[in-house]
Amino acid sequence: MCGIVGYVGSQSALDVVVAGLKRLEYRGYDSAGVAVLADGGLAPAKRAGKLVNLEKELSERPLPTGTTGIGHTRWATHGGPTDANAHPHLDNAGRVAVVHNGIIENFASLRAELEERGHRLASETDTEVVAHLLAEEFSSCADLAEAMRLVCRRLEGAFTLVAVHADEPDVVVGARRNSPLVVGVGDGESFLASDVAAFIAHTREAIELGQDQVVELRRDGVTVTGFDGSPAEVRAYHVDWDASAAEKGGYDYFMLKEIAEQPKAVADTLLGRIDGSGSLRLDEVRISAAELRETDKVVIVACGTAFHAGLIAKYAIEHWTRIPCEVELASEFRYRDPILDQQTLVIAISQSGETMDTLMALRHAREQGAKVLAICNTNGSTIPRESDAVLYTHAGPEIAVASTKAFLTQLVACYLVALYLGQVRGTKWGDEIRAVIRDLSHISGEVEQVLRTMEPVRELARSLADKNTVLFLGRHVGYPVALEGALKLKELAYMHAEGFAAGELKHGPIALIEEDLPVVVVVPSPRGRSVLHDKIVSNIQEIRARGRGRS
Repeated sequence: MCGIVGYVGSQSALDVVVAGLKRLEYRGYDSAGVAVLADGGLAPAKRAGKLVNLEKELSERPLPTGTTGIGHTRWATHGGPTDANAHPHLDNAGRVAVVHNGIIENFASLRAELEERGHRLASETDTEVVAHLLAEEFSSCADLAEAMRLVCRRLEGAFTLVAVHADEPDVVVGARRNSPLVVGVGDGESFLASDVAAFIAHTREAIELGQDQVVELRRDGVTVTGFDGSPAEVRAYHVDWDASAAEKGGYDYFMLKEIAEQPKAVADTLLGRIDGSGSLRLDEVRISAAELRETDKVVIVACGTAFHAGLIAKYAIEHWTRIPCEVELASEFRYRDPILDQQTLVIAISQSGETMDTLMALRHAREQGAKVLAICNTNGSTIPRESDAVLYTHAGPEIAVASTKAFLTQLVACYLVALYLGQVRGTKWGDEIRAVIRDLSHISGEVEQVLRTMEPVRELARSLADKNTVLFLGRHVGYPVALEGALKLKELAYMHAEGFAAGELKHGPIALIEEDLPVVVVVPSPRGRSVLHDKIVSNIQEIRARGRGRS
């Protein structure tokens, strides 16, 4: 997830863009950059790190004043968080500037083509190829919007692109496929952004771009077409919340916003995982296939929510690879003298990539000769840097303290790692892996459906607000989910809550059942897991037989 701002009008473009980036900094803080059209050319500035670094650069070396510009705040997904990889990216002549959110899956082949034609690319990003392609197409048609349409028809993946060209100083062009982009329509000025938060201080009149559409912004209005050049219908709407609420996308809390982002986060985690040969791939792998085939034990280390994701991963890894798997709390791992060697694969799970207990567990594992694979959401953070392989979840920044989309994307990522190990070790065929990936791809829509039907759950929660404690029960993968449910209730409602394996109910916890005690039970589908379903239903009957519990 990255923050994008574009502006054309009569105000200082730099002021508008930087102010917009401040409201979008939650979407990415690995780097920030701007480009202003002025004096017949492009004036760019970009810096790694938070937006304050860019602001310092601009105060020390001011850009010329212009009324057209673009900006970007980056959550690194392709190439590390460096000055060179920061957006905007320019062509070799310095006439085109592009900012981008998303992943261009076929960038490698496009880059190879460009380099064969003599283009010099200066970054590690997939974005830079777009600037060079736009420059080539513009040289033929002299129309930035048409050049964007031509380029977009060649791109694969999910992307939002916003570009300017020095030869069209009063135009900003944007394109969207599977990634957000919103138009703001003002009085003699137009805006583009990843989120209305960027321009809500200037206008509340907005247009939401549809799939595979290109928009051309001028001071006096906007034109929207499909990638094929056909006129597109647009949906205009009025934003009825203020600037302070805009930072949260209209939600009362960041956590509500992040819950709503779960379907997209899952889709982004899965995006681009099958390569051109039909094989599953991770983001960075510095472990050979031979080493992975020799792995005789997997150990997962994590804390809190990530630990619960790891408990679920154990089932998938052992089932799909037949490798024994242990799951350890990272805070306890190195103190128990774990048995590790060169045939051990340690999987470290961390949303931030900076969890100290997990980092210390990782370092201990490497000292013992084990290989380490990281599952992480933050590109360039310490845990991925110190690991031998990485799978990024690409869930975007998680501002709320209580994890939501991180947990779900970590689960998906764990399944991908299990499949990858199965692929390398030959325990899963390619068609089997692709079938599972297809099943996982349906999760995004299913989560969206669940989120649309949450009112009965909210009503139940309101009825339980005055309770002192809640029990959570589950079997198989439902047991870690029960642990996570109890953890969330503790974090958010400051209520006592405990999660148990449902089969352990009769071995002590049933003594806690008393009148009006809420018991939340994770019930698996009877399809495919009928034994588990029947056993958990028996547990529910066991609670109800007491005549006192509420489940």
